[in-house]
Amino acid sequence: MLAPAEMIPTVREIEDLLATNAGMIGVSTGYMIGARGDWPRLAAAAEVLSDDVVELSALSARELPGLISFLDDVPELPFRHVSVHGPSKGWEGTPEALVELLRELPATVSGIVMHPETLGDASVYAALGEALRLENMDPRKHDARNADELARYFDALPAARFCFDVAHAQLHDPSMALAHELVDAFADRLAEVHLSSIEPNGRHVPLRPEDAEAFLPVLSRCVGVPWVLEAPLPPR
Repeated sequence: MLAPAEMIPTVREIEDLLATNAGMIGVSTGYMIGARGDWPRLAAAAEVLSDDVVELSALSARELPGLISFLDDVPELPFRHVSVHGPSKGWEGTPEALVELLRELPATVSGIVMHPETLGDASVYAALGEALRLENMDPRKHDARNADELARYFDALPAARFCFDVAHAQLHDPSMALAHELVDAFADRLAEVHLSSIEPNGRHVPLRPEDAEAFLPVLSRCVGVPWVLEAPLPPR
């Protein structure tokens, strides 16, 4: 488990940040590239790091059927909070068909994270209700990058929740003003946080101490919801 904070084998600034949300921290399987598609192995690796929270990442559409089959075959996962990151690439069918596939996920999955700019007809995703979590995007994307752009999606999907990627916000605005604006706008929808450091090209990397320190003020406003690490923690 990643909590309590004194059990975390990393540097003080990162320990201080994670301690603010102890017991609600876990990992995304998305960074475990070597085991991609091997869902039993991915779940086991995630449990070693934390049995509190996991995000099972099917970023490529071809991964989603296997994930659904795995979850159908496993009666109960060890995690207290389970979300799925739905496809952001590779889906060649209609939005309606993708929604029907996502609806096959079991009730043990509390949230489905999606990139808003990939949805197509966003209104179709209303069928996912409160399970749908819309993520703010990095500068490489053409939409859903700030509060005004995200608001259009939430207007179309009034039950949807917010997945706050703090590193995406920092990449747009290192002052972290945008990060606070996003939390101001969607605090009542906040359901999940994505946490890592990030490179200028958008690649998520292990959390740096200076970023942990910069993130602390805004993430102190985001306690009580799962925080998902999108890269391994650095060693001490």
